[in-house]
Amino acid sequence: MSLSELLSTYGQNYVDALLSTWGMTALCFALVMVLAVGITVLRVCPFKPLRWLGDGYVQVFRNIPGVSLLIIIVYALPSLNLVLPYRTCVILTVVLVASAFGSENFMSGINTIGVGQIEAARSLGLSFGQMLRHIVIPQALRTTVLPMTNLLIAVMLTTSLGSQVPLDPAELTGVVSYINTRATGGILAFAVSAAGYALTAVAIAFVGNRIDRKVRIAR
Repeated sequence: MSLSELLSTYGQNYVDALLSTWGMTALCFALVMVLAVGITVLRVCPFKPLRWLGDGYVQVFRNIPGVSLLIIIVYALPSLNLVLPYRTCVILTVVLVASAFGSENFMSGINTIGVGQIEAARSLGLSFGQMLRHIVIPQALRTTVLPMTNLLIAVMLTTSLGSQVPLDPAELTGVVSYINTRATGGILAFAVSAAGYALTAVAIAFVGNRIDRKVRIAR
């Protein structure tokens, strides 16, 4: 099958798959950012059990392969009478894994904040929550734009886990299986999907670099 035949026959499937991938990526990354910030707050909390909880979360989900976690969520949770839609299972898997890495990025950003700023905040009588809101989190966000850009790209690529379960519409990797079960798409079918990933990643990196130049903290 030539490229023109492939696109004329399955072009709409590719468009739907690309939009599905973009939608899942956007939703997953928004949830990742919220959860990563929450986990990071636990990891810097003065209450030791909460610090253990945050560190434990990172250690667990940072070291579980995404496919293994997806299998657990799809096939093990029903034994606990918890059955989730396949798309929800994929999104949950991506969020749990990526938020662990996101928390590590935030911790790196927090480590760039000078001790003098924290001491000054304490001398002004700011509480732990106020220091987080006004000093720690804003600076951590500004210093982790590029790592978070890379994480966003990783989240997009990890949505390919959706190819392991039946999604409708499929994402960019799953649509290749859909095509190859109905025609001989071969490597060309994979190449078109790969181009969708690559072009999206380039666009994300471009925007991320622009944002980083605007908000970067001069040191």
